[in-house]
This record gives sequence, C-alpha cells and structure tokens, in this order.
Amino acid sequence: MQQNPLIRPIKKALQTARQAVKVTTSAVRAKSTRTQVYIGLNDGDTKKQRFDTDRYVSIMKRVCAQYGTPFSFNIMAGGYVHDNGEYTEETTIVITFIDVPQKTVNEIAEDLCVFFRQESVLITTSRIKTQQVHRVTEA
Repeated sequence: MQQNPLIRPIKKALQTARQAVKVTTSAVRAKSTRTQVYIGLNDGDTKKQRFDTDRYVSIMKRVCAQYGTPFSFNIMAGGYVHDNGEYTEETTIVITFIDVPQKTVNEIAEDLCVFFRQESVLITTSRIKTQQVHRVTEA
C-alpha cells in the first residue's frame, strides 16, 4: 500500500512542533457528565423553518455566551412527532455540554425553546469519562 504523499510533510512538521512545545495529558476523569440539547428548527406552529440555519446558530451561540458556558454543536437532519401525532422532518441543532450544571442547561434549553418557537426541546444526559491534552507554553 502506497503512503499518501501529503502525510510525510505533516509527520515531519508534527515532529518538529512536538520538540518545541511540551504537551501534557491529564488523568482520566471517570465522573463527567455530557448533556445534549436537541432543538429542531421548524416553527412549532407553522411546522416550517422560518429563517436560514445560520441565523438560528447565531442566536444559539449568543444565548450560550450569555450563560458563560462552554459548548459544542452539530447541525443534523432529524424527524419529530408532534404532540398531535403529525410527523415532520427538520434540521436540528444538537448542543453538547460537558460538566455544565443541569440548571444552566435547562435554562438555555428553555430560552432556545422560546426563541425558536418550539413545541418542545429534548435534553439527554449521560455519564462519560474525559481526559484533556494541554499544550504547555513557556512563561
């Protein structure tokens, strides 16, 4: 199997960088919590997306920033069954929080449920193990 010619320069650059910078890896933390909030973008009343996805993402980022909480997000395609039994497909934002207090996550979810005019927002919580890799800079 032939090696990709782009790999060699990347490996060499990484070796050079690793010699110049110290990197540390923390111990595994066995009791972290991952909470995810699923927010569909179709309007709860009209069942249609009112704005372009980037606008919803911008609002979501501002709401999370107001709470000063770290987060990551994905845009996904999804399906939803409304309270009246009607099925719809829609774009969904999934926000992931690690070790953010449940009260804060609930408040963010409630804010976004109102801002995005949702019938409901789904919150899931699971236990995970985490480990961080830090680049140590010289002082």
